[in-house]
Amino acid sequence: MNTRTIDEITSGRRLRRNRRFEWNRRLVREHTLNSGDLIWPVFLVEGEGVREPIRLLPGVMRFSIDEAVKAAKEAHKLGIPAVATFPSIAQDLRDVTGSQILDPDGLINRFTRASKREVPDMGVITDVALDPFTSSGHDGIVRDGIIVNDETVEQISRAAIVQAEAGADIVSCSEMMDGRVGAIRDSLNGAGFNDTGILSYTAKYASSFYGPYREAVGTDKMLKGDKSTYFLDPANSDEALHEAMLDINEGADILMVKPGLPYLDIIRRLKNEFSMPTFAYQVSGEYAMIMAGAEKGFLDEERAIIESLTCFKRAGADAILTYFAPRVAEILQR
Repeated sequence: MNTRTIDEITSGRRLRRNRRFEWNRRLVREHTLNSGDLIWPVFLVEGEGVREPIRLLPGVMRFSIDEAVKAAKEAHKLGIPAVATFPSIAQDLRDVTGSQILDPDGLINRFTRASKREVPDMGVITDVALDPFTSSGHDGIVRDGIIVNDETVEQISRAAIVQAEAGADIVSCSEMMDGRVGAIRDSLNGAGFNDTGILSYTAKYASSFYGPYREAVGTDKMLKGDKSTYFLDPANSDEALHEAMLDINEGADILMVKPGLPYLDIIRRLKNEFSMPTFAYQVSGEYAMIMAGAEKGFLDEERAIIESLTCFKRAGADAILTYFAPRVAEILQR
């Protein structure tokens, strides 16, 4: 029979000592979340005075530009450093090449200019992916049923210049075409935008968690097939490192992993391997699951939100795109 005491078994170490009190737990906490870690994705629509609820994203709105600027001001006051913009445009403006993305007076660019006038210290992150603009709902140009890589890269490189001209601080590329980071960097530099950053969605997976987002930007009913020929296979991990190495060599300033919680291991691997600024996107399906669980009474809503975002920090994310951003900033202020 083992007669040793618990202290003898643990050589006197009792890890629960540091968990006894709330103040003690705060002192030894390894990772903390603050409003400076948050980027708020904002959906834009035409009109004035519009705050339109999104059915599959409870609490999330589509904003007209005037209302989006007001919301950005409030977010800035809460300490949120940046917004990321995503448009929902009329169906009759969408075509094969997503040509509306090149309109200097498009939703994204008008918001950027307005935001920079009204909230100049808030960062604006735009996106050159074509899915909100194409008639196919795909992130690239479709020819004979195939998403064509090089023609898409030419189009998004032009779009990057238009967005930089409007005042975007960072241009992101989420469409996962080969060679797009280098082409965008060359285009931006050639147009004199050497200081405009590039956020590369370096590990964007062909995930089932994007559904509510597609409703938000109006591509849910038009998308034919899936995006597996250009997004990463959810079963692959090493491939994300290969993508990251290419993106870094081509000039990416920041790496992105999307979705977030199902891919915490990818965030950690990228951070360990490259020590690059690494962001994560808590996507619409993740948001919707937490909200649905809370509505059913399965989850404590605020605790689940904070825990989910803290997990990103623990995995190595430097910043998180999340629809919860304003709410989390308010919680953290309390």
